[in-house]
Amino acid sequence: MKQGDARKVLLAGASGTIGRAAARALIGAGHEVTCVLRDSASGREAAEALRDNGCAVRFAALSDAAALDAVFAEAAPQAVMSCIASRSGSPRDARAVDHDANLALLEAAERSGSAEHFILLSAICVQRPRLAFQHEKLRFEARLVESPLAHTIVRPTAFFKSLSGQVKRVRAGKPFLIFGDGELTRCKPISDDDLGRFLALCVTDPDKRGQILPIGGPGPAISLKEQGAMLCELAGREPAFKSVPPGMFTLALRVLSLGAPFSEWFAEKAEYARIAHYYATESMLVLDPASGTYSAEATPEFGTETLREHYARLLGAPL
Repeated sequence: MKQGDARKVLLAGASGTIGRAAARALIGAGHEVTCVLRDSASGREAAEALRDNGCAVRFAALSDAAALDAVFAEAAPQAVMSCIASRSGSPRDARAVDHDANLALLEAAERSGSAEHFILLSAICVQRPRLAFQHEKLRFEARLVESPLAHTIVRPTAFFKSLSGQVKRVRAGKPFLIFGDGELTRCKPISDDDLGRFLALCVTDPDKRGQILPIGGPGPAISLKEQGAMLCELAGREPAFKSVPPGMFTLALRVLSLGAPFSEWFAEKAEYARIAHYYATESMLVLDPASGTYSAEATPEFGTETLREHYARLLGAPL
């Protein structure tokens, strides 16, 4: 990047793994980065590492318009990047984070007078929205597209972290859990650092403005069964699988939905069952709206880090 291309960037969500990777990439690209964090134990812990990396840190709740305006006035960012996302996916959290918090950040950016570009980390699964957090993400995306600020919406496929939940299980000699025959879904997972670098490119690449950008890591697209076979091989074990029928989540959803109108607890548990069924049956690839099928070929690839390398690091195994 040329020296004149350096931007002042305000980053929200820098306490998460993707946000931290984005911060590293932005600093590495020569940008001046201010991270806005909640004044909490986790926020203060994240702040130390971010400062060590070269970022400025300011504490403000995104729901506090006055505090947020003060952060914008001090940082004077030209670009705003949001890596925030609800953690539970419950309807209440999704509304509060995926929509309301992002909206507060966007409105502060619009008031600031300095910001001209808003970069949003979204998710590829919003192509076929059936879950509360997907609808809230889309509701904010629609508002962002209508903003006077330029926008870039990045929709990544699966993350390495989301595909690493069974490492300990396989290491302990237990079978790898699959849904159905393990070939119901496919994805092109992308590493934190590769996604961080892609997000950083969006700051200065004019071709990425005004765009909704699906992005995956290096291919080929991989099924759940192939993930399990790879993990077992790297652990020095013969592949062993245990099949879980996706229909069990549908049954749980039906039972929990009976109490959902009367209890927030039942409503949240019903949503979790809906989430589990969705990820057990839907691929994280670009969806062809004409055919209604997912396309590995149409899913862009970026970066160099592979899932195999990630698994090998976690297991301490040679490639």
